[in-house]
Amino acid sequence: MAPLCWLQLVDSRLQVSRVMTRTLCPALFLLAAMAAHGGVAAEPDPEKWLAGAEAGYARVESYTAIFHKQQRVAGELLAEETILLKCRKKPFSLYMKWLTKPFKGSELLYVAGWNEDRIRAHRGGILRFITRNIDPSDPGLLAGNLRPVTSTGIGYLLQTVALNMRKAIEAGELTFSERGEENVYGRNTQILEVVLPRDKAKDYDGALFVINQDVASKILLRIRVYDRDEQLVENYGYENVDLDAPLSDADFDPKNPAYRF
Repeated sequence: MAPLCWLQLVDSRLQVSRVMTRTLCPALFLLAAMAAHGGVAAEPDPEKWLAGAEAGYARVESYTAIFHKQQRVAGELLAEETILLKCRKKPFSLYMKWLTKPFKGSELLYVAGWNEDRIRAHRGGILRFITRNIDPSDPGLLAGNLRPVTSTGIGYLLQTVALNMRKAIEAGELTFSERGEENVYGRNTQILEVVLPRDKAKDYDGALFVINQDVASKILLRIRVYDRDEQLVENYGYENVDLDAPLSDADFDPKNPAYRF
């Protein structure tokens, strides 16, 4: 079976701010963002903001969402895919079903400690009857991904942001700003920007993070990461998030009659 490139999930509907980020230098981008969202940007306390975001996620036990993912792999910005996602925190569990072509019908299941900590997956279409058990670190998977599939979810989104921000805080090189509000996936979100030194971008996951945080729940709904060359590298979004989804063991059982494992 060819490497599971269908694990690359992409959102190609770039917002105007993405275009600006790729074409303007960071200083001009910041000025443009300030103008677009109402003047001088506020400078929140980054540790206080992180504590609030982490407290918001700590209240979540399980959730469902439509997951959008986009990555630049080997210099190529991949095309969009959309996935139904079910996620449970304890034990960490994932169910993913691809909703759009070319991988419509593909499914993936992972439960920490189950199946020798391997994912169980099959493609859609005529290959749907071929199910494989694969280590998340399998070279065939990682060759087309920036992160293992087990790094999927709102929690890992927050963890990535927190690791980068706290590293920059310790080094004294973090710029963290509020950029107003924006409606994303039908939710009112606060826009935040994490700017890191371009000459040290290799020490982080990117040079610029644009974050959309749900105002009501404090959950991070979307993050776009740009490299030192102002190219979009990672773009993750969570649409139709249900933070009160009553998930059970059956939602992460390959014998579930709704699944095709």
